[in-house]
Amino acid sequence: MSVDQKTAESKVPSRIIGFSVMSVVIMVVAIFLYQQQTLRTPQTEQIAAIPLPDTLQGFLPEQWYLADDPLLGFVEIPAGSFTMGSNPALDRMAYQNERWSDTRRQGRVDLPRYYISRYETSVAQFAAYLNAVEEEAGQVPLTGPDLPVTYVTWPEALAYTRWLDAQLRESAHTPAELKSFLEAGGRVTLPSEAEWEKAARGTEGQVFPWRNAAAEDVANFNATRPRAVNAMNCQVCAWGLSDMSGNVWEMTASPMQPYPFSDKDDTENLSEDAIWIMRGGSFADGLANIRAAVRGGVDPGVRNIAIGFRLAISAR
Repeated sequence: MSVDQKTAESKVPSRIIGFSVMSVVIMVVAIFLYQQQTLRTPQTEQIAAIPLPDTLQGFLPEQWYLADDPLLGFVEIPAGSFTMGSNPALDRMAYQNERWSDTRRQGRVDLPRYYISRYETSVAQFAAYLNAVEEEAGQVPLTGPDLPVTYVTWPEALAYTRWLDAQLRESAHTPAELKSFLEAGGRVTLPSEAEWEKAARGTEGQVFPWRNAAAEDVANFNATRPRAVNAMNCQVCAWGLSDMSGNVWEMTASPMQPYPFSDKDDTENLSEDAIWIMRGGSFADGLANIRAAVRGGVDPGVRNIAIGFRLAISAR
């Protein structure tokens, strides 16, 4: 065999290696391009929509399952002051963190006009949001469309309020009263602690949201599970709001800080382990924990079957 023949034969394996390397490169590039195409594919092709009923008694599927009434379930709370906190002389079940200050048992808080939802936020309402933004349900159990949505975190609840705010601003079917309030500076959000308490107890400082009624007739407490958000319309409750006592704890937009309450409470410089106020007690609580002044606290990342939320449209 000549030197030239040996040289020629020695090049053959290197060509095979070269073709192999090129094939691998081509495959890697193809996989990369496929992944990029997959990422660009609309999420509706990857995430199945959460099934929701075509009809749901008392709610409007075409308007994100908000309540079927002239203001989509929002109730106006007039401007004015109310008594906040507890006086143990009038309420023997009061806790220490409900005291206004070292020198005063209760305080007066003045609030501008705002709106609050008649019902707790439902599974259907939250699922409509997840479908619209193409989000998976994750750890949120989505059974029973008229049950209060639970197992949601505080940031997830706020994300829902921001989404609904945008829908109400853009929709031609938003009631004129609500649209006018939004255009004047209002926004859909979680209620502040003060907004929640005023809505729960009215302006007369009552211990529970109702007067002249047995708690067992109007509140879901000392029970084993939550009930539908519109299971009972509490006409004897302040402003006719349902489940301000019991059913599920309701998260607010206020950090857990000592009284006296202020809308200017610092939320920008809170530590990472800060907790947020929740109100109203739940189906699993006793009578003492479903009073209008009770202050609970929740870590923003907690998911729990007994914790949900209610919407407000606030000017703050």
